[in-house]
Amino acid sequence: MNDLFFLLVPVLLLIAVVIIYNGIVGKFNAVDRAWASVLTQERQKNKIIPHVEKLVEDYKLHESSVLADVTRLRNSIAELANPSSATPDTAKLAQAEKYTASLLQGLKVAVEAYPELKASDLYLKLMAEISEQQEQIGAALRIFNRNVEEFNNAIQMFPGSLVNSLLNHKQPLQSFTDSEAQAGFDYKPNL
Repeated sequence: MNDLFFLLVPVLLLIAVVIIYNGIVGKFNAVDRAWASVLTQERQKNKIIPHVEKLVEDYKLHESSVLADVTRLRNSIAELANPSSATPDTAKLAQAEKYTASLLQGLKVAVEAYPELKASDLYLKLMAEISEQQEQIGAALRIFNRNVEEFNNAIQMFPGSLVNSLLNHKQPLQSFTDSEAQAGFDYKPNL
């Protein structure tokens, strides 16, 4: 009976370590998949940019900064999809979102200067599409942040932290935060 006990305990410990290890790997892969979804939504937004450029050119909006905003947005989205980065670069994503906001603001100013633009079917479709893409990106970011939280919990809480330090050696990931949105709140939790 004692021999069975001494054989069973190490086997159960090994099974527990394997389950925890696989859980950490699975959660890391979920973060990776969620980040890929964020990039996919950004890429979809990038497909709208040529239409925005055409609209800007058609209405001769060159004197505004709209074209510069389009170029900056396109470049920032291209930098996001850099395959050499092993971890998600939330700072680059924040920059792309900032350029998107700047572009939308520029288009709103252009509409005020060119009232006929507001009546354009292309403008209305583009604004609806950009709005839809922003909603999709927001949803993808919520999923990404949730997966980052689950992964970080898995590697920082016992016994996952022990298995991670011995086998996985994964570092906590940074969730996406929007500094402009944070600036709009008077309350800040003491984290």
